[in-house]
Order: sequence, then C-alpha cells, then structure tokens
Amino acid sequence: MKFNYKVLGGILTFLLGVFLAWRFSDILVYVLLAGVLSFIGQPIVRFIDRLHFRKYEMPHTISAIFSLFVLIVIFTSLFMIFVPIINRQAIVISSIDFQYLGKQMELPLQNLETKLLEWNLLENDQTLEAMIATELESVLNMASIKNIFGNVVGLAGSVFIGIFSVVFLTFFFLRDEHLFFNGIMLFVPQNYEDKGAKILSDTRHLLSRYFVGLSVELLSMMTLIAIGLTLFGVEGALLIGFLGGLMNVIPYLGPIIGAFMGVVIGATSNLSHGMYEDIVPISIIILGTFAVANLIDNFILQPLIYSTSVKAHPIEIFLVILMAGSLAGIPGMILAIPSYTVLRIIAKQFFSGSKLVQKITENI
Repeated sequence: MKFNYKVLGGILTFLLGVFLAWRFSDILVYVLLAGVLSFIGQPIVRFIDRLHFRKYEMPHTISAIFSLFVLIVIFTSLFMIFVPIINRQAIVISSIDFQYLGKQMELPLQNLETKLLEWNLLENDQTLEAMIATELESVLNMASIKNIFGNVVGLAGSVFIGIFSVVFLTFFFLRDEHLFFNGIMLFVPQNYEDKGAKILSDTRHLLSRYFVGLSVELLSMMTLIAIGLTLFGVEGALLIGFLGGLMNVIPYLGPIIGAFMGVVIGATSNLSHGMYEDIVPISIIILGTFAVANLIDNFILQPLIYSTSVKAHPIEIFLVILMAGSLAGIPGMILAIPSYTVLRIIAKQFFSGSKLVQKITENI
C-alpha cells in the first residue's frame, strides 16, 4: 500500500494551524473582532461610495475612514453614556445603611443558619457570621489587593493594545473588503480555490446580514427594557436596559443573567432610599418587563433575524446552541450561530450529495 504523503502533509498543516491559533489566540481574537466590525461597517462604506457631488465621487479610502469613524462614535457614545450611570449606581450602593440592613437581616440569617446546621453544611461550633467574615477576610487581605491592582494595571495595557489593534485592522478590512478573505484563501489548496472562493463569498454575505441583524436585536432589546422600566418608574432603567439588552448576545441564558443583574440594580436603588418594603414589588416589575421583552424577542425579533440572515429554522438554531453550550459553555453559545453558518456553507460545497446536507442548506 502506497503511503499518501499529501494526506500526511494536510494533517500536519492542520495541526500546525491549530497550534498557532492556540498560541496566538489573543491576536486571532483581534482579527476576528475586526472582521466582525468590518461586516457591520461594509454597508456604510458602500452607501458612502455611491455618494457623489457633480462629477466628483467619494474616494474609497475616505469612505472607509468615515465608516470607521461612525463605528468609533457609536461605541464611544455608549461608553460615555453608561459610565456615568454606572458611577452613580456605585454611589447609590455606597449610600446604603448597611447597619440597618444588617439588623433587618438578622432573623432571616438566623433561620438560614439553623437550616445549614440541620443539613450538616455548618459545624456545630461554627456560625454563619463567622464563616462570612472569614471569607471576606481572605478576599480582602493585602496580598489579594496587590494582585488585583497588578491585574488592573496589566488589563489596562492589554485593553489599550487590543483596542488599537482592532481599530487598525478594521480600517484595512473596511478599505479592502476582500482583504480578510484573501488572507484565508492563502491557506486553501489550489485544487479547491473555486469552492473556497464560493464558500468565502457566501460566508461574507450571510455573516454580514447576521451581525447587522444581531446589532438591531440588541438595540431593540435595550430600548424595550429601558422604556418598559421607565414607564413603571424604576430607578436605573437605562442602565438595566443597557445591560439586559447586551446580555442577549448570549442565547437563551443571557436574558436570565440580564434579569438577575436588573433585579440587583433595582434592589440596591431601593435600599439606598430605605424603601426595604418595595424590593419585592420592584423585583417583580423588573422580571415581568424582562419576560415581556424576551417574548417579543423570541417570537418576533429572533425568527426575523435567523430566517432572513442565516436562513435556518429556529428549532435547528436551538439545537445547535444547546450542543455548542454543552461543548464550550457560554463562549460556545455566543459563537454557535456564526460557526454553524460557516459549517453549513462548507458542507454544501463538499457534501452536496447527502440528504441531510441538502435539507439544512436548502435555503442558502
């Protein structure tokens, strides 16, 4: 039996690619983020390219610069709007009368301590108060504070490098919309260049529609939640709406996380004013608002986005997200739909004879 060196070379090349992706994962993330932003910004670039004044047309480079500027303004505006709100929320939390709150919590904590002793989760000579104090002391010791300070400094440097890298790459991806995919084509064997070009073309089209649709969904959810809570007079409605909408980037689990964060923000706002009796009603209002907003999202927004952008059935998407979540947790759930879209396009080119592939790619 003749040894197939081409197969061996392909396997070794694949393994080398996996190793490089793992070793330089931070750089890969920058490239992918820049690619996503270029997907969102390309419609703006094309719109500006069509503008002209008499015989003068807009230079393509200027269109790319203006589109990048629009994206930067959007994200900077969100930052400038919500950082002061978050700062005010921190001030609200600091104004809570924790001494009075502690007195109010004495009886519930005693009941909880009794239950923990019954369930053998606490030793007979141990109290819940002592256990909490021990944990807080271990968290707030000087070594931990030094580590936190060092991590914050390191994080600030990494964030600056990351932002600069993403902006730099995004500009060139916007200026040359084929640059991102031409780079991928360098790794495609010559025998498969035609199929590779078709795969990349379809991928760019569908993912551009998906990410634009996802942006619309997140903004819609932010607006729905913020307006709903404002109508009920909930303090911090804008911040809760922003965080709740943003968490929707995590399919299915995101709304639960967003609702929990909303209840915490709403509860702390009431505690700062001493309105302890209003915590339960406010929590119910916040949970109800999230429930209504997510019903609108599940039955109107998501079907429109998934059916028109990635052209997949909602049940199909649901199963894919569950499998991705079981394999890779929350990151897997976030990347499930884009990854599944790419895999469907690849399968259509190479396994078109399969009935299963024909079924899941019939709308592509």
